[in-house]
Amino acid sequence: MKLFKTDSGIRVKRFYSKRDVKIKEEEPGKFPFTRGIYPEMYRKRLWTMRQYSGFASPKETNERFKFLISKGETGLSIAFDLPTQLGLDSDDFRAHGALGKVGVPVCILRDMEILFEDIDLNKVSSSMTINATAPVILAFYFVNAKRQGYDINNLRGTIQNDILKEYIARNTYIFPPEPSLKLCVDIIEYCVKKAKRFYPISISGYHIREAGANAIQELAFTFSNAIEYVKRIKERGLKVDEFSPRLTFFFCCRKDFFEEIAKFRAARRVWAKIMRERFKAGKSDSWKLRFHVQTSGETLTAQQPLNNIVRVAIQTLASILGGAQSIHANSYDEALSLPTEISAKLSLRTQQILAYEFGLTNTVDPLGGSYYVEWLTEHIEEKVLDEIDRIDRRGGSVRALERGYFQSKILNEAYLRNKRIGDKENIVVGVNEYLEDEKIDIPIIKIDEKMEEFRRKEIAEFKNSRDMKRVKDSLKNLNLAARRGENLMGYIEDCVNNLCTLGEICDELRQVYGEYKG
Repeated sequence: MKLFKTDSGIRVKRFYSKRDVKIKEEEPGKFPFTRGIYPEMYRKRLWTMRQYSGFASPKETNERFKFLISKGETGLSIAFDLPTQLGLDSDDFRAHGALGKVGVPVCILRDMEILFEDIDLNKVSSSMTINATAPVILAFYFVNAKRQGYDINNLRGTIQNDILKEYIARNTYIFPPEPSLKLCVDIIEYCVKKAKRFYPISISGYHIREAGANAIQELAFTFSNAIEYVKRIKERGLKVDEFSPRLTFFFCCRKDFFEEIAKFRAARRVWAKIMRERFKAGKSDSWKLRFHVQTSGETLTAQQPLNNIVRVAIQTLASILGGAQSIHANSYDEALSLPTEISAKLSLRTQQILAYEFGLTNTVDPLGGSYYVEWLTEHIEEKVLDEIDRIDRRGGSVRALERGYFQSKILNEAYLRNKRIGDKENIVVGVNEYLEDEKIDIPIIKIDEKMEEFRRKEIAEFKNSRDMKRVKDSLKNLNLAARRGENLMGYIEDCVNNLCTLGEICDELRQVYGEYKG
């Protein structure tokens, strides 16, 4: 007899009734926020539509930003290329072949100026997916904003700044875990005091899930990382209600429609309890889980790529029904290349159609009370809390990653996921069933190879045009401050003001902290 299971392996009965659940009389906007963190949710304000963009050069990325804003995008989301993520200047020999391929290169202040040219930073929020080099990229952003006359206390945005998941799943780290965590807290402390509307961390389950984790592991591993960050911030001397409303999260939405909706509902409940019961946060705002969702890039197929339009639409629908505050809908061509202008616009239109044409925003938590969804919500919550407890018994997130606990769990789950596809236990249309020989010719983006040569020359000329005494003095001050254990954000801003590059700043910190080899 066939066993019916969710994507995470939860066994599912033929049907559910009131005997299976204890439906609580909960209201949206009230603890534990199962039904949403705001009383009115999308009736009052839609989620932020934030398409992840970045490629080739700051100029081309700026043009894509302005194109998407003109089509109705309500928030920017910036992808940085691999050298930028690893703290390498564009003229570094180790950056060869990787410039502008998976994001935009940003290694000097002028790059940030071009990236946001003719974009009003008071009217748009900017999300930056950057981790190991987050202090430097944020300094570029703030220094550029100040030079343009903005008050950084009024700027809205998010910087990912989640280094723990890099060691677990993504691997774009530079320094060992302890100094990296210290830099994360530097950013949080700085923003709490000087950029009060900016979210200084987005704790990410997305990359953990895309690496192979199931829905339960995605939440448990992410919240264990969050617990570690909260502990470190408190050790810095900040009070929990002072910083916790500025913590945000980033989750993945895969293909098990009802499990994903229940996952988001359970996530709100789990986080509210962690903050109120474990950390004794006293304010309602400290208990609220604010999160961005991106549809799953790993579920997109290079075979029959137009099928991805359907996958993305349904994953976006699940994200909406799950109550996300911000959503990125992937583009159908992402298994083949960076999104084209046509496919990026279609992804934005997917969100807009769901927002305005289908009545999804008329009532809050429309699937609340569904026996199946309520049962799944309760079951996922229980499983997540059990897994967090196991991680706690191993000494917490840092000790668990150092011992390879997360990595082994993710690797095993990824193997099982791929085996189910290979065995046709899970059908993927166009991959292991309903195959076609016909190839659809769709346009793809190709990065001009001459761009790299131009870029290297541009950065070399920039470096030769500076006052090197000011460069060296500010780097020396940064080095000394790092050795003293001070908050480095002000020193990094000083380096940026004196035209130090990303690579120069990171090299200075490499001298102090060393490099992590894994």
